[in-house]
Amino acid sequence: MTHSPRQTIAVWQPYFLGGGAEAVALGVLVALADDYDVTLFTLIDVDLAHLNAMYGTNLSRDRLRVRAMLSPALTRLVHSLIANLPWVRLALIHWSIRRFKAISSRYDLAISTYNAVDLGRPGLQYIHWVNVVEQPRQKAGPVMRLMLRLSRFSEANLKANRSLTNSFCTAEVVQQTYGIDAQVVYPPVTTAIAPVPWEQKETAFLCSGRVVVAKQTHRVIEILAAVRQRGFDVKLHITGGGGGTYGWGYERRVRQLAAANADWVTFHCDLPYADYLNVLARCRYGIHHKPEPFGISVAEMVNAGMIPFVYNRGGQIEIVNAANTDLIFDSAQDAVEKIVAVLENCDRQTTLLNALAQQKSLFSTKRFTQEVSAAVANCLSPPPPPSPPSPHPPISPTSLAPIPQTSSPHD
Repeated sequence: MTHSPRQTIAVWQPYFLGGGAEAVALGVLVALADDYDVTLFTLIDVDLAHLNAMYGTNLSRDRLRVRAMLSPALTRLVHSLIANLPWVRLALIHWSIRRFKAISSRYDLAISTYNAVDLGRPGLQYIHWVNVVEQPRQKAGPVMRLMLRLSRFSEANLKANRSLTNSFCTAEVVQQTYGIDAQVVYPPVTTAIAPVPWEQKETAFLCSGRVVVAKQTHRVIEILAAVRQRGFDVKLHITGGGGGTYGWGYERRVRQLAAANADWVTFHCDLPYADYLNVLARCRYGIHHKPEPFGISVAEMVNAGMIPFVYNRGGQIEIVNAANTDLIFDSAQDAVEKIVAVLENCDRQTTLLNALAQQKSLFSTKRFTQEVSAAVANCLSPPPPPSPPSPHPPISPTSLAPIPQTSSPHD
């Protein structure tokens, strides 16, 4: 018996340096690798064993082809350039788009897991946020216009893609920016965390993510310092790497602030993933000050059985559920008051933990796999053939007779 060849899919993800976008990319690859012939296109080669350990996936070279566009000898240099020079990162992204567009027609489907992009043909794109890769030419500065010429970028091709996105918050911005609809498919949370009973957890907060100005890590320290002044002996664990050369000054500031409060603040920089999971498992509370398109670290907190407090703008509100208003703050002082109110009320903690447990299924790998697989199958399905025109009934002489007037034509 002859088996028909599997359909082919090309996935474009320019690099893997850690974060929620990479978690989505790996989740897409896992969802498709068993049913399709999948090729991942990246700037530089990837260490699948390392990524599997980081994200709890199980990808291997016998299930997935990896096509690096640059020599392995350039790996360290490219990582450094991407992390520290935004214009070089953008140039490499657009160069890789041009290369990808040249081969995308050889595959049955082209997918971008790195935001909205011109794939060279209609495909599928997962949008984490808007205008990450491009900007409208009429608004673009000289550097961006140069990049758009480099990749021969077509906004019409971008809009022709089917779109998935990470939250209803982002979907609304996608509609406002591109005038296209995007289906919400929440990112998967793959952390396999050994559960720790609430009574055995540390009365500590976790602040997770890159230590950059946008994350407002210093404000988290200030908020919890005020909570401690109200009589609650809470600790804080800060996890996450820095923001490259341009973020070094802010990271140094946060390190100094943590050192000045070393009796209750622990700064973990570039923590190995297994150690990060241990910190995640043993903290009772989380806090996230930055508005996010989604907020993968907040979803990890919910998955770990924590109570996270989040800022009142962005996709993280969907993670904790907007109905849980005592977890959502709109200022530093409001954060202090809401944290204190929860800390002093054990019954409210139990209610919140039960409510947050209901949210976990929204971010399950099973749900993500099912929704991505369905979207891909839809893209690969041939369009239905056009319906034949309905035959006209034969015209009889009586059908041509004048319609008798029963009333005045002016009534």
